[in-house]
Amino acid sequence: MKKIFLIAITTVFFSCNSSAQKKEAKEEFPISKTEAEWRSELTPEEYYVLRESGTERSFSSPLNKNYEKGTYVCAACQTPLFKSEHKFDSGTGWPSFDREIQGNVAYTKEGSSEFYGIEEHCATCGGHLGHVFNDGPRDTTGKRHCINGVALDFVPSEK
Repeated sequence: MKKIFLIAITTVFFSCNSSAQKKEAKEEFPISKTEAEWRSELTPEEYYVLRESGTERSFSSPLNKNYEKGTYVCAACQTPLFKSEHKFDSGTGWPSFDREIQGNVAYTKEGSSEFYGIEEHCATCGGHLGHVFNDGPRDTTGKRHCINGVALDFVPSEK
């Protein structure tokens, strides 16, 4: 009886000390600021999306229907993320691209699902951008980078 009690106590002890209760380690990015600094530099909408992994309302971003030539950069740190020639109208209400600028977007697979896609972040400041799905244009990459417009600034090409 003592053995069963000891096994039960040990099991409870180790199950209460699961990895879910460990503090989540934050990934380090080249630009790192306190939450207070980010709040002072970003609009409330930008902060919600970029720092709290929020999602803007679909069809609310003027960048969704922007067809000018140029580069889409991170609204928090100005890192170039997407080129206009890779943008397409996905019909979802968010700016969509079939590819990113290599090395400037980071991906988080943990906790992602097929429904929500793989989460995308700016590789420089860690700001949440949106998600990538495998339902993009088949004639290019097959990817759909579904990005919150508020997470982006647009820099037009020089004419």
